[in-house]
Amino acid sequence: MAQPERRPVVLVAEELAPSALEVLSADFDLRHVDGADRAALLPALADVDAVLIRSATRMDAEALAAAARLSVVARAGIGLDNVDVPAATARGVMVVNAPTSNIVSAAEHAVALLLAVARNVPAADASLQAGQWKRSKFTGVEVADKTVGVVGLGKIGVLVAQRLAAFGVRLLAYDPYIQPARADQIGVRLVGLEELLAESDFVTIHLPKTPETLGLIGARELALAKPGVRIINAARGGLVDEAALADAIRSGHVAGAGIDVFPKEPATESPLFGLPGVVVTPHLGASTVEAQDKAGLAVARSVRLALMGEFVPDAVNVQAGGPVAEEVRPGLPLAEKLGRVFTALAAGVAQSITVEVRGEISAYDVSVLQLAALKGVFSDVVSEQVTFVNAPLLAKDRGVDVGLATYADAEDYRNLVTVRGVLATGEPVSVSGTLTGPTQQEKLTEVDGYDVDLRLEGHLLFFRYTDRPGVVGAVGARLGDAGVNIAGAQVSRTRRGGEALMVVTVDSNVPADVLQGIGTAIGATAVRGADIDTE
Repeated sequence: MAQPERRPVVLVAEELAPSALEVLSADFDLRHVDGADRAALLPALADVDAVLIRSATRMDAEALAAAARLSVVARAGIGLDNVDVPAATARGVMVVNAPTSNIVSAAEHAVALLLAVARNVPAADASLQAGQWKRSKFTGVEVADKTVGVVGLGKIGVLVAQRLAAFGVRLLAYDPYIQPARADQIGVRLVGLEELLAESDFVTIHLPKTPETLGLIGARELALAKPGVRIINAARGGLVDEAALADAIRSGHVAGAGIDVFPKEPATESPLFGLPGVVVTPHLGASTVEAQDKAGLAVARSVRLALMGEFVPDAVNVQAGGPVAEEVRPGLPLAEKLGRVFTALAAGVAQSITVEVRGEISAYDVSVLQLAALKGVFSDVVSEQVTFVNAPLLAKDRGVDVGLATYADAEDYRNLVTVRGVLATGEPVSVSGTLTGPTQQEKLTEVDGYDVDLRLEGHLLFFRYTDRPGVVGAVGARLGDAGVNIAGAQVSRTRRGGEALMVVTVDSNVPADVLQGIGTAIGATAVRGADIDTE
C-alpha cells in the first residue's frame, strides 16, 4: 500500500495571529514549540521545513545545523538580529522578514510623539493625575505653519511627511539617495542636513542604523539647529547623541524631544529621562495589534510561497538586487521554464550558463531572472528542493560559470529571455522565450538557433533529424498509438533537405521507451523531452 505523501512541516516557535496560521494550516502540518526554550527548540527543528519566529527565538548556526530539512526561516518583524543570515545562506535556507508590516504604526507613533512634545501631553496628564490643575505651566505650540524637517525619505519617512502635510506645515527633507523629482511628488523640498536643521521647528528622523548614520545628530549638528527646535527619533537608537541632546535641552537651545528608541535596549536609564519637554516611550513604534497581525500574516504568506517553490519578495538573502519591479515579475515563471528546457536539451549540467535579457525590462534590475533560470536548470538535476537561495550555490558547487547579460534591443519582441550555455564537450545550447498578449502568454521562440513559436507549457518533445517527407506523420502516428494527444507542433529547418528540428507539445508525459522508439523510427540524431509544468 502506497504511503501518503509527506506534507511540509512548519514549526511555529512564537505566538502568531490566527489569520497567519490559517494561511498555512490547509497545506502544511503545523507544530508549536516555545522558541525561547533552547532545550525544546533544538530537537523540535529536526524534521521541519520552515520555522516562524519573532524576537525571542535564536536561529543561530547551532539551530540551523539541527534542522536538516529546513528551507525557510521567517521572522515576524523587521529586525534579524536573532537570525544568523550568513549561516542560513550557506545552507541554502531562505530568510524572510516583514519589512513593511509596521511602517504605518511607526509613522503614526512618530506623529504622536511630535504632537505630544508640542503640547506637553504626558507632563500635563501626570500633573492632573496627581491632583494639580496647572494650565499655564503646560502651554505648548501649534504645529500649523511650522517647518518640519524629515531626515530620511524611506517608506516611513514618506508616510510621516504625508500625514504632517495635513497639519499645514512646510516640509523639508534630507536624503542623499532620493531624487528631487521624487521629493516633489511627495510634496517636500530636498535640502542639505545643515539647512534642514537651521530652518526646522521640528526634526523627525527616519533612517536605518548604519556606520554612516550612527551619531548623525551630535553636539555640532544640534548647535546648528534652529533655537527652540524639537527633535523626534522613532527610528533607531544612536542616530542622535543622547548626551549631546540632553545638554542642548538643559541649555534651552532645544525645546524638547520625543524618543522611542535608545542605543541599548531595554533602556531603564538615559540622560534624557526626567528632562522637561522630553517624551519617552519603550520602543513602541511597531507595538500595535495591526502591526503584529500584519507581520505574522506577511511571513506566513512568504513561507507558503517558499515551500511551494515560488519567488519570495521579502527574502533577505536571495542574490537579487532588491524588490522585483512589477514589469519584471511576470518573467519569473518564463525564465524558470526556459531553465528546465535548457537542462532537458543539454541532457546534463552545462559548463557555463548565461541568462540574456533583451528589451524594455532590461532597464530594470533583472538579476532575479537569472535566479529563476538557475532554479529551473537544477530542478530536474538534484534531489533536494531548488530555491532562489540555493540555486546559485548549486551552480557554484558544480563548477558552472554563471553570467547575466542585458540588451536594450529585442529586435522582433518587446522583451526576450534567453538561457544560453556551453557543455563540457564545447557544444552550445540555447533556448529563448517571451511573453505575448494581454494575458502575458509564455511562448517558446528559439531552440539552438531554430526559430519556433509554441506555447511554453505542459510536456515538450524535441526531435532533430534530416528534413524529408513523412516524418511529421510518423511522429503523430506513434504518439497516437501510445495514447498521447498532440497540443501543438512545429518544424523549423536550416534549409530544405537539411537538418530540421521538430518541437511537439503534448498533453501527457511520454514514456522514455516510446520517445526513443519514435527517435529510432524517424532516424533522429537527438531526442529530448522536457516537463516544464512548475505547479
